[in-house]
Amino acid sequence: MNAPLSVAADRYLDAYSRIAATLPGHGASWLDRARQSAIERFARRGFPTRRDEDWKYTSVAAIEKGEFDLLPPPIGTSLAAQVSRLALPGSHLLVFVNGRLETGLSHLGRLPAGIVLGSLAYSLDQHPGELEKELPATDGASAFSDLNLALMADGAYIRLPPGAHVKGPIQLLFLTSEANLAIHLRNLVLAGAGSSASIIEHHAAIGAPSYFTNTVTDIVLAPGAGIEHYKLQQESPAAFHIAAVNVAQEADSRFVSGSFSLGAQLARVDITVGLQGAGAACDLDGLYVVDGPQHVDHHTCIDHRQPGCTSREFYKGVLNGAAHGVFNGRVVVYRDAQGSDAVQSNRNLLLSDNAEIDTKPQLEIWADDVKCSHGATVGQLDPAQIFYLRSRGIGEAAARSLLTRAFAMEVIDRVRILLLQERLDDLLQHKLPRS
Repeated sequence: MNAPLSVAADRYLDAYSRIAATLPGHGASWLDRARQSAIERFARRGFPTRRDEDWKYTSVAAIEKGEFDLLPPPIGTSLAAQVSRLALPGSHLLVFVNGRLETGLSHLGRLPAGIVLGSLAYSLDQHPGELEKELPATDGASAFSDLNLALMADGAYIRLPPGAHVKGPIQLLFLTSEANLAIHLRNLVLAGAGSSASIIEHHAAIGAPSYFTNTVTDIVLAPGAGIEHYKLQQESPAAFHIAAVNVAQEADSRFVSGSFSLGAQLARVDITVGLQGAGAACDLDGLYVVDGPQHVDHHTCIDHRQPGCTSREFYKGVLNGAAHGVFNGRVVVYRDAQGSDAVQSNRNLLLSDNAEIDTKPQLEIWADDVKCSHGATVGQLDPAQIFYLRSRGIGEAAARSLLTRAFAMEVIDRVRILLLQERLDDLLQHKLPRS
């Protein structure tokens, strides 16, 4: 006898049966099968609980209990002013509102020939066969990724032909203006051999509605390709944000990740990188700045599968109020990955007695000739440094703010897009306790 479904699983199965025919690409047999398999896997496993090791410190009970709508209503007001405020000057901009591409708010500059930059929903509707081999259709990595595959409605599709170089960043701006929505976004980035681009994935809210964003970004780098991917999570303080970034790298490719978590009531970001070709390299940087009752969880996994690959990971956290942070970084060096070079660091600053961090760096090494290290720290502001600044006439609150900003800027300074670096610095200053 099959185990009874949970109320939440039953609700999502029912929702899927109602809207399946309206989802992009419906009618393409491979996609219909993939969606059906994904929703059935989700129904069997249900939402993760704290009994699952990967979710030991993060409860998603509030998401499970939420009865979110899957179909967004039409946009009632113009969002041009908000888009103008959030758009990065000089970027190639795609704007998604409540999970759907709004071409009237987007603008693309001059792009090299052969580049595809647009809506995944459009491509699934118009050219579903083109994506059959490209879109992971048997994901199964987590209940949320299964839910995403079954219900994905739109997202960005970026394809760079071999040798293409995009001038200026590509900004994917995901805005949510409606309360009680569940938005399942899927982004697909295919970088041809020797191509390069910088991509900013920016999630923000209009107002402070409560909603649920579930996003998956798949990035595939062919030999010699280079992708910089910056993820800025600036969701509503009442929102839930679950995200996965899955990266596959071929020989001599280079991937740079910057993950910045500032918003949401509950946020979880999983970044998985497979170094599948010799000489591939990745840099994963991250900063989370949370306050009040916010909960933020970062899980990363880097698989060294081939010789001569390099990985660098540098995450920092600033936690205030009763905020709770989680960092779980895992590096696996497989038997054939001789000559691997991996360094991982996680540092955390607690600004209050009630703030809490659970950090767990992990190394799993099966090869002999490797150079690997990892470390984690948790601390508070140095009283000696505060005293020094106060002795120079700076008030205590200002001194604490100055030192906290300096701690966080070490990550922001590593961003390679100057305008984004300035934007992040400005957001940081508004987020930190006022002097």
